Amino acid sequence: MKLIVVKVPVKLVSWDDIVTWASTLANKIIESKWIPDVVVAIARGGYVPARLLCDNLGISDLVSLQVVHWPSSAQVSEKAYIKYPVAQIDLNGKRVLIVDDIVDTGDSVVIAKDHVLSRWPKADVRTGALQWISTVAKFKPDYYAYEVKEWVWFMYPWNLVEDLSNFIRRIMNDEYKANSKVNWSLMELTDKLSEWYGEEILKVPLSYLSRAIASLEKEGFISRLRGNDFEIIRLVKY
Repeated sequence: MKLIVVKVPVKLVSWDDIVTWASTLANKIIESKWIPDVVVAIARGGYVPARLLCDNLGISDLVSLQVVHWPSSAQVSEKAYIKYPVAQIDLNGKRVLIVDDIVDTGDSVVIAKDHVLSRWPKADVRTGALQWISTVAKFKPDYYAYEVKEWVWFMYPWNLVEDLSNFIRRIMNDEYKANSKVNWSLMELTDKLSEWYGEEILKVPLSYLSRAIASLEKEGFISRLRGNDFEIIRLVKY
């Protein structure tokens, strides 16, 4: 019997999970008796959590900045950096809550907080996230809804197509380098996704896999040969 070792375990997150965690996070903030004047969402993962928090807390001032740290799903860049800073507003004297979906390494939240304080040193800045991976994070947010003690790659409902596209790209590139494989059936690709990322990934609706494949075809990474009862997915960019 072949032993299959999952390379990157994934966990599918539902919209219900997101809503529940956002409510829990809001309650913790309310209990602390520190209510922010402004919420700063870390793009892109913090957009939805930040908007839900604003709704739960009754906050209308929501801005964003973008930190680049994960250039590809489950692959970290060498260093996090600010890609798009906060817009030209005055946050001095304001209670500012910086929000992300998850604190894993913690680099994104730290650099976002440092960025805000460097421009508005009189701001009262705190941080929040839906999830905090306590076993690997170098930074603990002031507020979090759910502590994660074992690292996995969380597939959020707002980036399923992007994650699947990146996973497929990685698999096809790896298999080409190892075995010069360029032609794939959909079943082969699905089996390999399960082998690399675990059976949890099979819970993602097939419509998202179709969109991921279409996206890769559009960018010229793959081509598709279609017949009456078959489809071949061919690697184009080696």
